[in-house]
Amino acid sequence: MPFHISLDGHTDLAARIYRQLRDGILDGRLRAGERLPPTRDLARELDVSRNTVAVAYERLTAEGFLDSHVGRGTFVSPGFVARSKRAAPAGTGVRPIARWSSLPAPPGVDRPAFDFRVGAPDPALFPLRTWRRLVSQALRPSLLPPSGYADPAGLEALRVAIARHIGAARSVRAGAEDVLVTQGAQQALDLIGRVLIEPGTRVAVEDPGYPPAERLFTAHGARIVKVPVDAEGLDVTALTKGIRLIYTTPSHQFPLGTPMSLARRTALLAWAERNDAVIIEDDYDSEYRFSDRPLEPLQSLDHDGRVLYVGSFSKTLLPLLRLGFLVAPASLRPALRQAKQLMDWHGDLVTQSALASFIDEGLLARHVRKATREYSVRRDRILAFVRDELRDALEIVPSSAGLHLCAPVSPHATVTVDNAVTEAGRAGVAVESLSTYGGTRGGLVIGYGLVGSDRIDEGLARLGECVSAAGMSGKVRSGHFPS
Repeated sequence: MPFHISLDGHTDLAARIYRQLRDGILDGRLRAGERLPPTRDLARELDVSRNTVAVAYERLTAEGFLDSHVGRGTFVSPGFVARSKRAAPAGTGVRPIARWSSLPAPPGVDRPAFDFRVGAPDPALFPLRTWRRLVSQALRPSLLPPSGYADPAGLEALRVAIARHIGAARSVRAGAEDVLVTQGAQQALDLIGRVLIEPGTRVAVEDPGYPPAERLFTAHGARIVKVPVDAEGLDVTALTKGIRLIYTTPSHQFPLGTPMSLARRTALLAWAERNDAVIIEDDYDSEYRFSDRPLEPLQSLDHDGRVLYVGSFSKTLLPLLRLGFLVAPASLRPALRQAKQLMDWHGDLVTQSALASFIDEGLLARHVRKATREYSVRRDRILAFVRDELRDALEIVPSSAGLHLCAPVSPHATVTVDNAVTEAGRAGVAVESLSTYGGTRGGLVIGYGLVGSDRIDEGLARLGECVSAAGMSGKVRSGHFPS
């Protein structure tokens, strides 16, 4: 690896080379076992005598920083561990604008023994060997665009495949020209925010709802209006004049899991038309269905071009692929394409090409069928456990899709949910509190995408012990989340 050495002036050159190489070893820029350039080559690069470099190397070798082997070269001593950390200046006089300071920090990455958190599929179910073949197939010269850059909307083959897939699976009305490929659903929401949100724009979100979307709109300067959710979905009667944008998850409300009724969908579309508002329909994980036929998406019921349909393959395949899409009305497409180009020009064409083949060869549909069978087993285990072991404390919100179940506190129980979540974490079980997502009712949100069916029973048993230890039963009054 090239290593920058600065030599200003003409005095004490060997000492300066020594200090900069030593600092590089100490802070980890030069790692144990890494080969340094020959003295002749480094001397030529620095425009100094070879002897000057040799003196620096000899001193570092004598102090144990380097090992020199005749005929092989000079290396950082094996087993040497960096003792200091290199960091950028603190920048105490530089501050972000106020709305960024108010947003919570991104969560850390941990690996609990039993992960019941929401929002991620099981990577063990992903057909890695097949994907490797498709990626290898995509790495061909013909894929490279003549100009070096590609269409900001995404690879045409993938847009065609997505339009066909969502048209068949979800009845979405779209052609390839209506689809914009994004790096996950979050980027799709960001593009919409760039195009439609000005400082002070009123944006309605569901309560409880999806915090990353609310935070993103806030970062764009929106004024957030929280709208309650009931058994039929977002309460349209609670919407107020002046709302410009409505974010909703009608197919599988996040986090409750209930679908929006057809009557409510019709009412929401009518409200948007009367009030000149735009609807963002986030269809985040409805690929996995366990019963019932899905209702028509808002996009397919919309005849006025007010719905932007957002989807993601992160929940279906792998989050690390960072692939999503946005279906937009024609009036917004030019602005969205411009925003995408300004943001990152275009996404990874190799991954997009592989996904296009994955869809066209019927592999996506096969993967969804196989994964749905596995997730159905896990879901049934959780349903049985809550109904049999935690029936005095929790009840299940009816849901027929997705990768999680919502279990609010039972009406007759007064419990401390946060204690149960904390105790579970200490026992190696990660689970989330319903209050994390807003609303007025406490409970647990239990995901089943990351815990295999061979381990789920042990994880549930530990969770049950923690719930009991936290006093979560109808017989114990120890909490502050009454239903």
